[in-house]
Amino acid sequence: MEKLPEYSRNQLALRNGQDMDEIWVAFNGFIYDVSMSRLWRNGKHYEHWAGQDLTSELDKAPHNEMVFSKFTAIGILKK
Repeated sequence: MEKLPEYSRNQLALRNGQDMDEIWVAFNGFIYDVSMSRLWRNGKHYEHWAGQDLTSELDKAPHNEMVFSKFTAIGILKK
């Protein structure tokens, strides 16, 4: 398995659908590219914003962490 690149929180924040075309979110230490999801257009998904770690927000969502299995992990969030 190929090692995933690491990205800082600042690098993640730029992929918010506004500053750059990419739309990324982090969950449990992994970064996912959700750019192709119609639910993340313009970097917003209901009250959640792209470019940030959503781990602590999952309890507010109407789904569980299995939703991330629809997306490919493209990186690791640096601690």
